[in-house]
Amino acid sequence: MTAAEAKAKAAEAEQGGGESTFTVLVAAVANLGIALAKAVAGVISGSSAMLSEAAHSVADTVTEVLLLTALKRSEKPADEEHPLGHGPERYIWAMLAAVATFVGGAVFSLYDGIHTLVEGEDLGDPLISYIVLGVAFLLEGYSLRTGLKQARGEAARFRAPFKLYLRHTPDTAVKAVVLEDSAALIGLALAAGGLLGGQLTGSGVWDGVASLLIGLLLLCVAWVLGRSNAELLIGRPLPRPMRERIRAELLAVEHIEAVLELTTLVQGPREALVAAKVDFRDVSTAAQIEWACEQAELRLRAAFPGVSRVYLDPTPGHAQQRTEGLNPWP
Repeated sequence: MTAAEAKAKAAEAEQGGGESTFTVLVAAVANLGIALAKAVAGVISGSSAMLSEAAHSVADTVTEVLLLTALKRSEKPADEEHPLGHGPERYIWAMLAAVATFVGGAVFSLYDGIHTLVEGEDLGDPLISYIVLGVAFLLEGYSLRTGLKQARGEAARFRAPFKLYLRHTPDTAVKAVVLEDSAALIGLALAAGGLLGGQLTGSGVWDGVASLLIGLLLLCVAWVLGRSNAELLIGRPLPRPMRERIRAELLAVEHIEAVLELTTLVQGPREALVAAKVDFRDVSTAAQIEWACEQAELRLRAAFPGVSRVYLDPTPGHAQQRTEGLNPWP
């Protein structure tokens, strides 16, 4: 890689990381203010749904702090002890963020909802709760708009449908913000419905049911985020269409006859590894093979800017292995 290419790649990574950091910061500031307001409104009104929403916002705030830690830690460059860099570390912290959503939000909401249904509750003046819910809806909407803007921009950059990108993106920080803010807006609507139902009927059952629904909603969000990060921690390959294009790019290089085995690994939102066992022409010289490897790497980096590491292993073809008695499975 030339110095210019390295500089361009670093600038692209810095730009993408800065955009994700801004998105998470907006969500964190919004959730912190909303959590405090919801807690005060919940205590004054006696609404379990409002208290559940306060726990929801606290969990979201903790999540954003963990995501900011993930973004910061994953930006550390590769060194002798970590030759492949620190990119996957973001998924460890993002997994902890999913656990925070589960424990801090879902468990409390489910407990509070069950407690309200069993013990009942005395409803106070819901006016302040309605005001807080309205302000929270505006703030959460702005935070969601910021996350969607980045996600749509990334989807357009990769020329992928938005829903498909959001489902498979390795940028779990943006995915977490979009899912959590979407769940927050739904949760606010549920909390408002619980307040209104209790106000019209005089029964706390509506508020308890709203709290249970908020807990179930958070369970779904925690499950989706946890599963996404688990896949990336275990090791997720590039999508099949990209793998097919990589194979085609390798076969287009002079002196390469076959790609016997292709392994890809997502290491970060803009970072992937490609390793392949390649059968070169038998008549190729050592110098030609070396230049073919160099050309293959340049082609892959040009076609896929996110491919940061390319490892090619010259390997005899299956026919040659059988001829020379190297293949144990004829």
